[in-house]
Amino acid sequence: MSIVASVAALAGSYLLGSVSFAVVVSRLFGLADPRSYGSGNPGATNVLRSGSKTAAALTLLGDAVKGALAVWLVRAFGPPFGIGELSVALAALAAFTGHLYPVFFGFKGGKGVATFLGALLALEFAAGLIACATWLAVAVVFRYSSLASLCAAAAAPFGLFWLTGSTGVSLVAAAMSVLLIARHRQNIANLLAGKERRIGAKPARG
Repeated sequence: MSIVASVAALAGSYLLGSVSFAVVVSRLFGLADPRSYGSGNPGATNVLRSGSKTAAALTLLGDAVKGALAVWLVRAFGPPFGIGELSVALAALAAFTGHLYPVFFGFKGGKGVATFLGALLALEFAAGLIACATWLAVAVVFRYSSLASLCAAAAAPFGLFWLTGSTGVSLVAAAMSVLLIARHRQNIANLLAGKERRIGAKPARG
């Protein structure tokens, strides 16, 4: 395997992941920077607080697609350079890390749920569906988006190992899950304190 090709694949995936669609889409729609209001998180949920469902949907789509695209590109063009599935999974991790710590935006990114799911769907579609189904089930029952994301992240590595039997790829997915859970530490604190906002709930007026 070419070390140069592997490094180039990881670097390219990281740069792709560093494109913050929340910021880009907001600028195109003439909206305020999502880092300046609400949770300050450059993600689809916070963009939705701007009042533009279209901008939020495009942000969600863009963040998911960049994770999937990183996987697809490395898988499609990597084999001639000796790049295998483990390196493809590492490219997913690189794109996900780029979303969390984007070089183009001062290393201050989002929580990575959409990018995580997009990359997972591209790595192993059935495993991605399991994670999405987990998110949906938890969200419907408990009405906490953050809890749904945490449960989906926790389930993903097990689903991936069950379907692929690849320890290396599953460990990479586990690393992504740990990073995602760490980015939700404030949400975890809010959940434990009973302060987390439910899906569809309006912010309290002071």
